Amino acid sequence: MKKVRLLALFLVVFNSGYHAQTKSLSKIESGVSYELAQLRKSTLSDIQYELRLKIPESKSERISGTEVLTFNYKKQNETSLLIDFKEDPSSLLSVSVNGQTIKPILENEHVVIDAKHLKSGSNQINFNFLAGNGALNRRDGYLYALFVPDRARTMFPCFDQPNLKAKYSLSLTVPEKWSAIANGKLKETTIQQGQKTLKFNQSDLLPTYLFSFSAGDFKNHTEKISEQDSRILYRETDSLKIKNSMDSIFSLYRNSLAYYEKWTGIKHPFQKHGLVAVPDFQFGGMEHPGAILFQNSTLFLDNNATQNQLNNRSNLIAHEVAHLWFGDMVTMDWFNDVWMKEVFANFMADKSTGASSDKKVYDLKFLTGHFPAAYSVDRTLGANPIRQVLDNLQNAGMMYGPIIYNKAPIMMRQLELLIGEEDFRKGVNEYLTKYAYTNASWPDLITILDNHTPKDLQSWNKVWVNDPGRPIIDYDIKYKGDIIHRFTISQRPEYGKEQKNWPQEFEISLFYNDKVEKVNVKLSEKEQEIVELKGKKKPLFILQNSSGIGYGVFKTDRTVMTDFSLIKDEINRASAYISLYENMLNGSGSKPQELLQFFEKQLPKETTELNLRLITGYISSIYWNFLPENTRLKESGNIENVLWNALEAQTAKNNKKNIFDCYQGIFQSQKAYDNLYKIWKSQIPPKDVSLNDEDFTNLALALSLRNNANNDLLQEQLTRIKNPDRINRFKIIMQAASSDQKIRDDFFNGLMQKQNRANESAVGSALGYLHHPLRQQASIQYLPKSLEVLQEIQKTGAIFFPDNWLRSTFSNYQDPKALDVVHHFLLQNPDYNPILKNKILQATDNLRRAQTLIK
Repeated sequence: MKKVRLLALFLVVFNSGYHAQTKSLSKIESGVSYELAQLRKSTLSDIQYELRLKIPESKSERISGTEVLTFNYKKQNETSLLIDFKEDPSSLLSVSVNGQTIKPILENEHVVIDAKHLKSGSNQINFNFLAGNGALNRRDGYLYALFVPDRARTMFPCFDQPNLKAKYSLSLTVPEKWSAIANGKLKETTIQQGQKTLKFNQSDLLPTYLFSFSAGDFKNHTEKISEQDSRILYRETDSLKIKNSMDSIFSLYRNSLAYYEKWTGIKHPFQKHGLVAVPDFQFGGMEHPGAILFQNSTLFLDNNATQNQLNNRSNLIAHEVAHLWFGDMVTMDWFNDVWMKEVFANFMADKSTGASSDKKVYDLKFLTGHFPAAYSVDRTLGANPIRQVLDNLQNAGMMYGPIIYNKAPIMMRQLELLIGEEDFRKGVNEYLTKYAYTNASWPDLITILDNHTPKDLQSWNKVWVNDPGRPIIDYDIKYKGDIIHRFTISQRPEYGKEQKNWPQEFEISLFYNDKVEKVNVKLSEKEQEIVELKGKKKPLFILQNSSGIGYGVFKTDRTVMTDFSLIKDEINRASAYISLYENMLNGSGSKPQELLQFFEKQLPKETTELNLRLITGYISSIYWNFLPENTRLKESGNIENVLWNALEAQTAKNNKKNIFDCYQGIFQSQKAYDNLYKIWKSQIPPKDVSLNDEDFTNLALALSLRNNANNDLLQEQLTRIKNPDRINRFKIIMQAASSDQKIRDDFFNGLMQKQNRANESAVGSALGYLHHPLRQQASIQYLPKSLEVLQEIQKTGAIFFPDNWLRSTFSNYQDPKALDVVHHFLLQNPDYNPILKNKILQATDNLRRAQTLIK
């Protein structure tokens, strides 16, 4: 009975608010509505695309294309067939259906095919068209197709929904010097009159968002993966980075592949491997089978890379390879479950990279990598649940964010603890086997997992997956003399009056001068006694969630800071740092300046690199967000000295680099400026601090913010950069960093035009300089228009850009006038898109908290 009730609950939640699946459409909506998707799923099968594209070298010239679309069709009444194409009608040059030429009809982003031209059974539609550029990311000398989540329809006519998988045959005609890669193996290359035509084998079965290709003036490197010749295309020009990175890239790829094949019991599910390193890629990576895209700067590192950079690279590769099983082979049925592929990719990436390291290394990386990021959204008034309702795929991009990438793996780890590691693995293997090369939903997975455990997952699922937010976990101690008589813990939601319980495991540690007493807690009730602690001697202090696997705001006594030297374990310390910061934000712990001083004292003492990076990040956040401007100015010299002394006291090079970056990020005194300017001008870094070309570029930008006539400085830095892609990036950012107000005004006003936002990575970085705290008096004027253009940015940009736009704009403001802009905008737009409204609330959370934390 339990399983029947549970499945019924999930299906009610899943289908709530949606229309009947096969009902005829009453009107043609833009985007891909759930109603349209379900109708097409019930009538279409055996879909194949044959595409031929002619790509000119100049990005301003249109790409011409032909397409042969074949499919089996269950004809229903006289309902027209809608094929998605989000382009101007003039881009649809001709259409023929089953050999008959028809008048092209493009209505509300759909090619309308009248039922009279279709038949039950096999159908063929031919298109001549001009490809849309929206998702082709055309740059000087190269392009890459990025169709997630619903942007294939901006390039060619298609059925752009995840549960209509198809096979793709692709032919590209490109300039002779270009290379190209696609999902299928390269079958044939011909050269004629300075043009190269590359024909690729038919792809494996894929949804439209995973169909991809890249073409351009790339370098090629080939190595063996699973006995296959496998290529990477790249544009990196730093020979030392290339030499230092190439073996590591392929080794990490092979190691991840081997781990997943063993863990799942399923061999690599696609015909080939292929990688593309993209300059200024707007994501970390994208998992197209046979043509995985990666951010160039994450892959190619020099021999002075920090542990965090190395972790980012190994995690990124492991994440994208995991997608080959989770998302590519088994794909979500609808994009409300996009989080499923991302949670498994991150969760399995952690397992994969952790398999080759000590458990403590894995646990620390998991803690510092996921928890602060998840809390950055889940602590806000705009927090969203892991699983959300989606009415139309045109809103799918807004599903993405730290909740699905960071909270969901935490949730999955708790689920694995609840079920048991081996039973969890068996359930996932059954899920992958059952739904291989098809589609599945979260209810499908949870139903299978439910069969592998006696636990009742019903209440667990509601609070962890279907509800937003986190618990506040408190404790209360009763003593008899110096002996604990009763120890109870309690939980309550951070927001709202409805009582919720987050079933989870975590550890509580009692610290003494000579020992640490630990107990594992399985929290399931609103309040429960920890009987294992009864009779223990009164400790110097108590640290909740010392193992760092529990989720929430854990009450942390301020005495933790007094006797912090007793915390020898690096995971215990990381958990304490996070808890102290979260309690400070909630107003239930230390004051910002007090916590800042504590973190400063830890700088020379903390030797674990990931922990040092954590606290330098907190120092920067408190300094810019939660100290009044006059206090910052008064304390800047002291903080600079503390940081520089800590830099000299640390012995590990990576630790020195972390502290140098923090120093560079917060300095304000003339003495510090002169010191850093000398380093930049001479290009001689401090002893044992390694700085590469990008580091000197960042240093130049930091200096420019403190220089009232910085044109010469920026121009000199521009001449130092040799890589053409990095030159283009710097040219965008230097406008935002300019000391000339008119240049900054022109730059911001130019962003109102979508073509000036094409390089989203560079624009996001530029906004950070435009709205830097040292520039906010002049930049606050940009805030109203930044909000007004948000909906257009969501429609025209990639999935992470709206959030990037908002956070780069608002993250470091503390001025009440900035909050007034936000409140006024939301009041003036009461019917504003609720998901975008949540994004605004998430990005302005520090601004909101600053009003009470700054005294």
